[in-house]
Amino acid sequence: MDEAVRGLNALLMMSVGLALGAWLARRWDLPWALFGIGAATFVASQVAHIPFNALVLNRILDRVGWSNHSSTGALLGYAALAGLSAGLFEEGALYLMYRFWAKKARSWEEALMIGAGHGGIEALLLGLLTAYGLLQAIGLRGVDLASAVPANRLEAVRQQLQAYWATPWYGVLLGALERLFAICLHLSGSVIVLQCFTRRQWFWLPLAIGWHALADGAAVSVLPTFGPYATEALVGLMALISLVVVFGLRQRRAAEAQSGPPAGPTALRVGNAEPPTREQLDDSRFSGGAQV
Repeated sequence: MDEAVRGLNALLMMSVGLALGAWLARRWDLPWALFGIGAATFVASQVAHIPFNALVLNRILDRVGWSNHSSTGALLGYAALAGLSAGLFEEGALYLMYRFWAKKARSWEEALMIGAGHGGIEALLLGLLTAYGLLQAIGLRGVDLASAVPANRLEAVRQQLQAYWATPWYGVLLGALERLFAICLHLSGSVIVLQCFTRRQWFWLPLAIGWHALADGAAVSVLPTFGPYATEALVGLMALISLVVVFGLRQRRAAEAQSGPPAGPTALRVGNAEPPTREQLDDSRFSGGAQV
């Protein structure tokens, strides 16, 4: 039973983004290439983000004394810088993608497909790591750890395994739920960054970076004090706000489209009315003027 629940959690983590992409592709006839662009953009952002954290951010945290989380101030400082780092690289990568790669992707629906790929590949990779961790835990079950683990790590590994198998099923499934919430944040980031190009206003990029930094930083700062369940509740609230932002931007754009010039007199269909005949079109076209 324990293995089945943990396997289900890994499977859900890997499939949640793909399922969303499939639904979006079917709903709006969107190409899977947009999903792939979003996924590649996320991977590219991490190619730069991970070395930056290791070589630059961690040294800054060590220098200012925030890496050990020894106080509330240190924890908040670490959360703020870590969240800002994630926002800069991930939302910055989205901006560069819209600017230089997906130059024709300018609709709300296309932004959602890109966001699904951006968050979906992260969920897939984390799901694969979760599945690998499960295989390791199964392989070490019933094994004499003293013969498989270095002596200086023996007690730590034993405690980790005990905590791993002691987690209740609903705690295990938090991983899949968190990926669902995270994808909502990625969707909002993709839609917000798109506004830089559809509205031609630069400030949408720092808004996206700030929102990403706030969401990540809040989760990092809450986890050590209040535990995983309170953290996931907070991330869920952030995901709900993200969806409000996503649909709010869509409604505004729809309203702008509706306020544009009315349809011309030669529109072929209004409501349920039948399209005019060729003779009616000719009469309308030449009414008030000499026929040639």
